[in-house]
Amino acid sequence: MINKRHNTLAIILTLIFGVVLFYIGTDGFSAYTAESARTNGLIEERPEFPEVTLEDSNERVYPFSAFEDKYVMLTFIYTACTDVCLELEMNLAEVYNQIPTEYIGEDIVFLSISFDPIRDDPETLTKYRNYFNSDGETWRMARINDQEELDDLLDAFGVIVIPDGNGHFTHNSAFYLVDPSGTLVDVMDYTKIDEAAAKVTSILDSKEGG
Repeated sequence: MINKRHNTLAIILTLIFGVVLFYIGTDGFSAYTAESARTNGLIEERPEFPEVTLEDSNERVYPFSAFEDKYVMLTFIYTACTDVCLELEMNLAEVYNQIPTEYIGEDIVFLSISFDPIRDDPETLTKYRNYFNSDGETWRMARINDQEELDDLLDAFGVIVIPDGNGHFTHNSAFYLVDPSGTLVDVMDYTKIDEAAAKVTSILDSKEGG
C-alpha cells in the first residue's frame, strides 16, 4: 500500500515537474515551437527597421524612410521559390483586398522584399508582381542590393534564410507590420488571412480615430 502511494506521488511529482518545464520552455505556454517563440520575442522587442536602400520593380531607388508616414505590411520572398512564397504572396493579395480602399496608399503600403537580389532584378520583380496583381505603387516589390544592409534587416526581423546550394532557400515566412515610425509592431501568421486583415484594419481605424 505504501509502495503504491509512493509510486502515485512520484508520478504526480514527475507530471508537475514536466508541466513546469514546459511552461518555462514555451514562454508560459504561448510558444509551442521555436518559430512561435521567435515571433513572440520579436513582438516584445519591437525592433526598428534598419535604414536600407530599396530598388523596386519600377527601377526606383529610395530609402525605407520614404514610407515614414505610413504603416508598411511586409513579406520576405524570392521569386524562384515554387512553394511557400507563392502562397505567402497570394495570401498577402487577399489581405490587401480586404483593407478599406481609403487606407491603401494613404495610411498603409504593402511591400514584398526579395532576399535574392542578384536574380531578382527589376524586370524579374515586375513579372512576379503581375502574378498577384500588385500595382507596383501601393503594393511594391523590391530588392536590397547591398548585402550587408539586407543581412542587417533579416537579422533584425528574425528572418531565417539558408541557401540550399541549388539556387533555392529554406526560410521562414510571415506577415510583418511596421508602423509609421519604422518600428515592428506585429508578426502575423500568413495562413490566417482574415485575422491579419482584421488586425491591420483595426490598427488603421484606431489611427484615424486617434
